[in-house]
Amino acid sequence: MSTLHQIALTFTKNIGDHLAKVLVSYCGSAEAVFEASPKKLMQIPGISHKTIEYINTPEAMERAKREMDFIEKNNIQVLFYTDATYPKRLKNCSDSPALLYYKGTADLNQPRIVSVVGTRNATDYGKQLCRDLIEDLKAYDVIVVSGLAYGIDVAAHKESLRMEIPTIGVFAHGLDRIYPAQNRPTADKMLSNGGWLTDFPSGTIPDRENFPKRNRIVAGMADCTIVVEASIKGGALITAEIANSYNRDVFAFPGRISDEYSTGCNFLIRNNKAALLTSGADLGYVLGWEKTHGDIKKQAQLMMPIDLSANERLIFETIQQNAGTLGIDDLAIKTNLPLSQLAMNLLNLEMQGFVNSLPGKTYSINH
Repeated sequence: MSTLHQIALTFTKNIGDHLAKVLVSYCGSAEAVFEASPKKLMQIPGISHKTIEYINTPEAMERAKREMDFIEKNNIQVLFYTDATYPKRLKNCSDSPALLYYKGTADLNQPRIVSVVGTRNATDYGKQLCRDLIEDLKAYDVIVVSGLAYGIDVAAHKESLRMEIPTIGVFAHGLDRIYPAQNRPTADKMLSNGGWLTDFPSGTIPDRENFPKRNRIVAGMADCTIVVEASIKGGALITAEIANSYNRDVFAFPGRISDEYSTGCNFLIRNNKAALLTSGADLGYVLGWEKTHGDIKKQAQLMMPIDLSANERLIFETIQQNAGTLGIDDLAIKTNLPLSQLAMNLLNLEMQGFVNSLPGKTYSINH
């Protein structure tokens, strides 16, 4: 009966996410809240006589029973904030939902989770960025989270499915519908490798005010938020602002200053609200993530294109043959290249993402 009471608590008038958590904290469980006497409830900070009246009326419990029928029929999980399966990253956010509805197979507490957001009016440039990003993320064993909206959101989900990366769609409505409806084929595929998540019960329609609430889940349940392409106004920038308020890392791809759907990303970068991102490898480097798929030496060899100059290839292979890390002085001795020429070639390799510059004038292969 505990799940029924947890749901009923979210249907009780005057009780939002914060007060629901306060009530459970004082009473011990959602069920205990409904069993508590008015006298005991009045001792809880922030509760009014009117709220106590609502707790003791049958409407919330009746609505919760209907919701229970829906979730049981559709194999939906109820995640209360006290449950071990509730997303722990989201739980640490002050305005996190008291309860979530989840349908899917992915572990919402997987070690690495990335949110990818952007404009609904994605350009070819934005779609290609999204494709390249998701391909890069494959090596880091991540879950990709987005909002299943038009544009960048659905592109992130589709590319994740293509790369067999688990992907979660966070909805601004109940799990009894898909919005926009044309994204249903993608959403259905996500159930077998990812899932659907929302804090809205069945019957909730995608009203405008629901989307900022949805965005807090997108930002809160991930280690970082990546803005692929965005205008100066829109949900992507709201999500980035929320992620910043949670002290989560935010990244953005830069674009031409004349492009409308790059103005939001450029704004975030210019105002130090997002770190500049050029690839998934940048993300792994900043977050200190090691790749989890394949042999690292083999990866390094595979990523080296055939059109490197002779000196660049010599430098790359020399670093690779010395455990993947080498100081510039040793590198100069081993390659017999002048320091000025060596520095120029190292810069080229670093700009192309093949080596990393470390403290102490040391260079390593970019894994």
